[in-house]
Order: sequence, then structure tokens, then C-alpha cells
Amino acid sequence: MSSVLRWQVGDVKITRVQEYEAPGIGFILPDATRENLAEIAWLGPYLNQRGDAVGSVHSLILEVGERRIVVDTCVGNDKSRMPFKMWHMRQGPFLSDLESAGFPIDTVDTVVCTHLHTDHVGWNTRLEGDRWVPTFINARTVMTREEWEHWSRTDVEQMVATVGDSVRPLFEADLVDLVDMDHEVADGVRFEPTPGHSPGHVAVRIESRGERAVITGDLVHHPAQFARPGWKNNADSDATQADATRRDFMARYADTPTLVIGTHFSGPTAGRLVRDGDSYRLDG
Repeated sequence: MSSVLRWQVGDVKITRVQEYEAPGIGFILPDATRENLAEIAWLGPYLNQRGDAVGSVHSLILEVGERRIVVDTCVGNDKSRMPFKMWHMRQGPFLSDLESAGFPIDTVDTVVCTHLHTDHVGWNTRLEGDRWVPTFINARTVMTREEWEHWSRTDVEQMVATVGDSVRPLFEADLVDLVDMDHEVADGVRFEPTPGHSPGHVAVRIESRGERAVITGDLVHHPAQFARPGWKNNADSDATQADATRRDFMARYADTPTLVIGTHFSGPTAGRLVRDGDSYRLDG
């Protein structure tokens, strides 16, 4: 499977550029054991050969007319992220991959943060000498007011570091727009409030010429959660609200033509959500 995938939704082009993928999401979804995953017959494209769940970290780039909008910016390079070894002091080719896919950093006019967790804001900045500077120098970065107000006051060590090296430098450069949770980003591109994973978390809905897609953010980490919506997610800030949000999302989009694009889905990354008995499945 290529690290670059593309979809067309009406007049909107959507491109996935992957930073990396890897098996092992038990630290987030402890119920996602090989045994439990093996019971979900349709999950094959999202597992490795040993039956482990595979997760992806990628950005999704929307082309809306002349606009170029990057949704979430992965982990980034050179950032201290222990105890997460795969994220710690990375040295990856993401920016050159982005350019090879047709998106040099100076052509991006908007960066969207579905939320402010470490693996969604990393390439907001890059290291120049001993300073963190904005990566997308011609872009406004859009995030919800609720998300910023929560994490700007946090004392959680990892998030203090993330905000310090990947978010505050954008405020210092006056490149941030704080918006409501139903904000219209561009013509046909709008935030959809999906709180629970974090207080100001949003999905991104795309509508064009009668076609529709939705980018999940982290309201769902792996397609297995469609089949097992009750599985605990260790990364949710409000488990009760996150569970309600997921169930509402599934009920709303199941059996519709909407293309569901997972922010952490490996393999095909996108499909249509359909009812499957008492739960759901993602059809490619």
C-alpha cells in the first residue's frame, strides 16, 4: 500500500501523506488483542500478518479550489517525546514526501488541528538552530477555542512539552485562528463537534456536488472500534462523552454514501460505514 492515497469528493481532492505506520495499538485500545481482533472477520486490511492492529500517522491534504488545507500534522522531527520511543527525536522524510506528493510547504494556506495531541501537531513547527519555527510559513493554523483553552492551562508533562514546541510558536508568530467547534474552514469544509477524546475535538466534514466525506480525527483510532464501539480508549479525556460521541457518529453516518476517512487508519484508510448486526463495519 502506497504511503500516498488520493480520493475525489465532488470537486474536492483529498490526499493522504503518511509519516509512518506500525503495529501495536494496545497502549490506546487495550482490548485490541490478537484474539479479539480475530473475531472481526472484515478487519484483514487493517491488520498485519500476525493479526496485530496496525495504526497509521498521516496528514490529509484538501484541495478546495485554489486552497490547500493540511488536516493534522503528525509527530514531527527532533522532538522530545519519551516515553513514546517511536515518536521520540524522529528523523523522517515527511516534508520531502509532502513535496513529492505535490504540496511544498510554502503552497499550504491553512493547517487544521482536529485537536492538540502530540501526533497531530508535530509538523506545525520545525527546528531551526535552537528555535522552533512555523513549518507552513504561509498558512493560518485553525483550532477550536475550547481545545486551546484546555491544553494551554494543562500541567500534564507531555502536553506541556507539545504545546511548548508545536503550538505556542504559532501564537508567537501570530498565525493562529481560534474558532468555534462548527467553524467553516472553506467552501464545503466544516468542523463537526466530536468532543470526548479531548474537550475541543472536531471531525472535518467535506461536502461538494452532492458527495460527502468526513475525517474522523481521533474519535475513532482503528476500524475495530466500529465493530466493538464499547472498547475502552486510554487516550480519551472524557470516556463517557467519547463513547457517546462515537456511537452518535456511527449512527449518523452508517448506511449513507459518506466516505469515512480515518486519521489513524492504515491500509485503505477510508470506506463506507454500514450496519452489521448490532454494530458496524467499514466497507472499502
